[in-house]
Amino acid sequence: MTGTEQSRLDLFIDRMVSQRACLDHAIALTAAMAGPVYELGLGNGRTYHHLAQHIFGRDIFVFERAVASHPDSTPPDDRLVLGDIRETLPATLAGSGPVASLIHADLGGHNREKNDKFARMVSPLVEPHLAPGGLMVSSDRMYFDGLEELQLPPGAVEGRCFIYRRG
Repeated sequence: MTGTEQSRLDLFIDRMVSQRACLDHAIALTAAMAGPVYELGLGNGRTYHHLAQHIFGRDIFVFERAVASHPDSTPPDDRLVLGDIRETLPATLAGSGPVASLIHADLGGHNREKNDKFARMVSPLVEPHLAPGGLMVSSDRMYFDGLEELQLPPGAVEGRCFIYRRG
């Protein structure tokens, strides 16, 4: 490792600080919207728990393959959409249309090439869900045709989180 590379701890801290700054910014910008919030990937439930503590008056639906979260960070069964996101997102769209006010995705792992490939695959599945004015916050760069990438809020580190908006 050279002296210019960040430690894995510093990379993790940048990601967490950026994620919180971007989520808080997106929550504030979409607070007046009525549509639900989608959390794509539950993991241990940290971001779901954060969303649940800061979002009022909007349902939060979590899309996950299998629940492995901390019990305090697990959504109720009626807000949990289990299965492969390649199937559950299109099925949800067919039932509700473009209604999400906010979508958050932290679907990637530690392999950047694999993350990018997944982001390219899932972007066209995510994009149709956003309501006009809705925001997408992602830990990975996404590939949208009709969404605008926004400038990051103060406190977020470039390249560690991304925010997109439907005009």
